[in-house]
Amino acid sequence: MGDDWMSNDGVNNGRRRFLVAATSVVGAAGAVGVATPFVGAWFPSARAKAAGAPVKVNISKIELGQQIVVEWRGQPVFVSHRTPEAIALLDDTDSEVADPQSEASNQPEYVDGKTRAIKPELLVVMGVCTHLGCSPLFKPEVASADMGADWKGGYFCPCHGSHYDMSGRVFKGQPAPLNLPVPPYSYESDDIVVIGVDQESA
Repeated sequence: MGDDWMSNDGVNNGRRRFLVAATSVVGAAGAVGVATPFVGAWFPSARAKAAGAPVKVNISKIELGQQIVVEWRGQPVFVSHRTPEAIALLDDTDSEVADPQSEASNQPEYVDGKTRAIKPELLVVMGVCTHLGCSPLFKPEVASADMGADWKGGYFCPCHGSHYDMSGRVFKGQPAPLNLPVPPYSYESDDIVVIGVDQESA
């Protein structure tokens, strides 16, 4: 019998390989388990977002005349890159909207009353109709077939028919009583807008 139990290299090597592999797998899983909360801490949690944690938006990718929708505090926010023509048409809708200078509307003091923006080309508004909270549709095309020949671009609420211009200003005689709200926001750089942080605080 002697040293036969030690000379069975196949069994010992196989066992050794198994133990090394098993230890490596457990070690890797442990490393991932430790790293995940660390990396996750770089991003706001769902709870923090719902509570109003700021949201950064890269606006450099928004094409002229296009809009993206982001979420802040569990609600949609419309971020629209307006064309010079769309901005010029705001003068034409002044007499048609209920609150042309947004005096009764919910918006920060640092945004212009007509363009409802810090920089006229970028509109940031809550995507929630001020009537009953539906989300309006973006209708930027002037004189579009579905909106009529006198349409100058803007928003249409499909729930009860409220119309807003390209600044989110509600037209007269609509179910919605107020312009679309403007959330607090600021420019971190030319390409980054932070929703949830006032420009004055930035």
